Amino acid sequence: KPYRFNFKNDTSVTLDGFYAHEASEVVPEAVVGTKDAVDAEGNIDAQGIDQSKLVPLLTAALQEAIAKIEVLETKVAALEAG
Repeated sequence: KPYRFNFKNDTSVTLDGFYAHEASEVVPEAVVGTKDAVDAEGNIDAQGIDQSKLVPLLTAALQEAIAKIEVLETKVAALEAG
């Protein structure tokens, strides 16, 4: 699920993206770090996402969706012609 969010340590910057802990359930190889981790001084040790590892999956999903749309368009055209 995509989100629009601000980082806790810089609330002035708004980004669109994914929550790493949610992405790790689907694409664990794209996520580094541990949810809610802190370093020895208690500072946030944020998780990160290598978004380049999401691109092939998103491309495949888009290709699948396009194929389904094309089938549905063909069926609609046949119904309208019939």
